[in-house]
Amino acid sequence: MSTKVKAQRTATTEAGAAPTTAPEAPVFTLSGPATAVPAYLTEKLNEATGELAQVSRFRYLPGHPRQVRFDAKAGQFNIGGITPLGSSLSFIPVAWRVFQDDILNMGRKLWAELFFADDKGAICAVLFHGYSVENLYRLIEPLFYDDLTLADVTVKVTAEKKQTTKDGKTATYYIAQFSYETADAAEVAARRDFARDFAIWRAETYTGAADMRIQHGYIVPTEDDPQSPEPAAAETVPLAQAA
Repeated sequence: MSTKVKAQRTATTEAGAAPTTAPEAPVFTLSGPATAVPAYLTEKLNEATGELAQVSRFRYLPGHPRQVRFDAKAGQFNIGGITPLGSSLSFIPVAWRVFQDDILNMGRKLWAELFFADDKGAICAVLFHGYSVENLYRLIEPLFYDDLTLADVTVKVTAEKKQTTKDGKTATYYIAQFSYETADAAEVAARRDFARDFAIWRAETYTGAADMRIQHGYIVPTEDDPQSPEPAAAETVPLAQAA
C-alpha cells in the first residue's frame, strides 16, 4: 500500500568539516509498508467526514521558519523581536549549521543557526554568533565522541551575564550557554523523519556564499528541485490509505 506524505529528501548529516489557516500542502505518494509512516504524523478526527486522518504534528512554511531571536543586550529570547520567551529555551534540534557568512547586514561573522519545533509545533530558527558559537561547540564535541548529535538530546540554552570594562566604563552583555539532557526517543524520531522529508532552511539567512563548518539536516532546495513556500502541516492522510 502507499502512504501520502511529503516527498522524501536525503538529509545532510553532521560532518566535522562539515494570519489564518494556511492552505493545504501538496500530496506526494511514497510506496512502502505501514511501518514506513513518518513518526511526525499523528491521528486526528476529520469533523467533516467523521474519519480518522493522519496530520503532521509540525507546521512549517519552507524557507520561512518562525523567527526566534536572542537579544544579547537584554539576555532574553523573543519571537520576531516582539513576543518575550524568557531568558532560556529548551528544545530538540531538527536541523542546524555552523557557518561563516555576511548576513543580515552585520558583516562576515561565525554563526550558529538552529532549527527546532516549539511547544505549538511551529518550526523555528534561532541564530547565535560570537562567544555563543564557541559555547555550542563545547556541547557538540562531547556528544560527537559519545556517538550522538544535537538531534538526539534536549538542548537547553541559557543567557549568561557578562561584563566588560573599557575606559572606566562597565558594559553588560549576555552570551548563550548550552547544556543538554536525555530526550524522549519518540520525539527524536518525529523530528528526524521531518528533517528527512522537508528542506529545513531560512531564506533570509541564505546567501549561497557561506563557509560551512558543520551542518545537520540543513537543506536548501536546488533550482531544478524547488520547494514552493507551502505549509507542511495542513495535509491530512486518511488512515485507510496509510494501512
